[in-house]
Amino acid sequence: MIQQATFLFISGAEIAFILFIAIMVFGADKLPEIARGLGKGMRTIKNATNDIKHEITKGAENSGIDTSMVSDIKKEIDSVKDDVEDFAGSVKRQK
Repeated sequence: MIQQATFLFISGAEIAFILFIAIMVFGADKLPEIARGLGKGMRTIKNATNDIKHEITKGAENSGIDTSMVSDIKKEIDSVKDDVEDFAGSVKRQK
């Protein structure tokens, strides 16, 4: 069974059409500036969430809360997720 990776359930043709419309609306010279601004915004959001995670973890460690439990739970969840994906892969309908 061959599966195509889709980005937000959008096919390649739809992405090309969206890019074509974006070029028509904003112009080819403005598109790199817009993409650069979006990239900086996404990086800022990622850095802010990482800082918040770090502060929460640091606060939990200072309070004596065992944070190693979180990694154990994550491993168990990933294991169950893999098992479900293995089972669901054999059950999914062919397109």
